[in-house]
Amino acid sequence: MMPQTNNEALCALALEGLKDVIDPEIGLNVVDLGLIYELHCNDAEKTVACTMTLTTEFCPMGESMVGGVRESLQGTFPEYLIDVKLSFQPPWNYDRISESGREFLNM
Repeated sequence: MMPQTNNEALCALALEGLKDVIDPEIGLNVVDLGLIYELHCNDAEKTVACTMTLTTEFCPMGESMVGGVRESLQGTFPEYLIDVKLSFQPPWNYDRISESGREFLNM
């Protein structure tokens, strides 16, 4: 499921980098898991705001995954201020997994 965005070109660039951030318990990247809800890029102010979720609010790797998303975005946009927020609304569910993610998970 594609995240909401205000800039499709920069969002696509960000998503490519975010595919390297893997949920260590599932083995699938945060993009194909559908954990990225929003990516808003402001080129004039040099900011990227990301809203993401986790598969569960009690995910033991949550802090690590948020850090991985932040590091990935900072690597993709080194001149930008990066803001990553967690949201559990709407709650994550299996419908958010991409087709390639479903193939990876044999679903």
